[in-house]
Amino acid sequence: MTLSTQEMIDLCKKHTMYTWSAGDAVAPLPIAKAQGCWLWTPEGQKILDFNAQLMSVLIGHQHPKVIAAMKAQIDELIFVYPQTATQVRARLGKLMSEVVPGDINSFFFTLGGAEANENAIRAARLFTGRHKILARHRSYHGGTYMTLGLTGDPRRWPSEPGPSGIVRVMDPRPYNFSFGTTDEEITANNLKYLEEVIMTEGGHNIAAMIIETVTGTNGVLPPPKGYLKGLKALLEKHGILLICDEVMAGMGRTGKWMAFEHGGIVPDIVTMAKGLTSSYFPLGAMGVSDRIADHFRKNVYWGGLTYNSHPVGLATAEAVIKVMQEEKLVENAARLEGLMRSEMDRLQKKHPSVLEGRCIGLFGMIDLRKDSKNTPLAPYNGSHPAMNKLAAFFKQEGLFTFTRWNNFTCNPPLCITEAEMKHGFDIIDRGLDLTDAAFEG
Repeated sequence: MTLSTQEMIDLCKKHTMYTWSAGDAVAPLPIAKAQGCWLWTPEGQKILDFNAQLMSVLIGHQHPKVIAAMKAQIDELIFVYPQTATQVRARLGKLMSEVVPGDINSFFFTLGGAEANENAIRAARLFTGRHKILARHRSYHGGTYMTLGLTGDPRRWPSEPGPSGIVRVMDPRPYNFSFGTTDEEITANNLKYLEEVIMTEGGHNIAAMIIETVTGTNGVLPPPKGYLKGLKALLEKHGILLICDEVMAGMGRTGKWMAFEHGGIVPDIVTMAKGLTSSYFPLGAMGVSDRIADHFRKNVYWGGLTYNSHPVGLATAEAVIKVMQEEKLVENAARLEGLMRSEMDRLQKKHPSVLEGRCIGLFGMIDLRKDSKNTPLAPYNGSHPAMNKLAAFFKQEGLFTFTRWNNFTCNPPLCITEAEMKHGFDIIDRGLDLTDAAFEG
């Protein structure tokens, strides 16, 4: 049965639930096909995917090598329960131990980032025998009960009270406060504040601190210089593990395989998903250091999932990593950072409503303001008519990205070309006339 576009939309809204939305308010984007950095509606409108869907389709859509690997795995072995050994599990584990830096050589496979973060907390508590977890306000770690509890942004509010033992702290760059003007000041002051929190909570009670290595939807904020090294040293002083959530920032997005490489450290635990399979199949992973892996070789790891180490997911990840290596997509993200930076700088000079543009690799965000005092165009967890107009303009002109509060994202697939990126920024350039009209001077 072939449905019309409207029939497809109506049935999806009638019989399925949409994320983070009231169903009647949803206006689903109808998509018929995708290829590379592009999407097409059933009517043939061509849309540049400037957010890699959920910051996750890193190799682009419909890569033939990955599709072939998935089909081959389905023909060979679709599913066996987690307590088995399989060819693809053996190969992928070895490959990931080579790709992920440092002594992170053992992995627990899940179906997504939230489950990876859930298991990271469980592993940290089991390993240390402690209960408390430090998490940051400017963060997002997943949509399950535990991971929403770890999350700092307003999506956690409807699920509160959350799980026990979570202590939330300010980021190096909070929303409406400053730890200093230079990276050195910000790092020193934030770590001084953090050590006082550790003292008042009792370092001996704290199992781990979880951070997005680069804060994602709440700002695309790379850590200030020296922060990761200083944080790791502070936590080690108190026997606290560092968990780096790289669900969004990892797998090449920032121009390195793992974002923590920019800080010259290796965490105790790292979590991945999204780009791990380029979202071709649901898969997440928790990677642990050798000392934690050795602990769980002798002690029971009290965690399990029906779809742990699903063969099709593992085959997808293996194929995606090989494509990224062969096509040098991590290197492409690092190379094109300069172009994204220059385009953001150009827009800031041209448009008074542009407050700031930030990027690391191809992980970017632009903030908008409503006056010369740098007041955000929309308040925290709020909206503004100009932002709604901007979102509608992007959709009309064939640019897929996310607008939220006073910002919008610039996170294309890592296979994007210079010409495609310039096309995306041309649409953004024209759209910013709408927010300039709301600028109050």
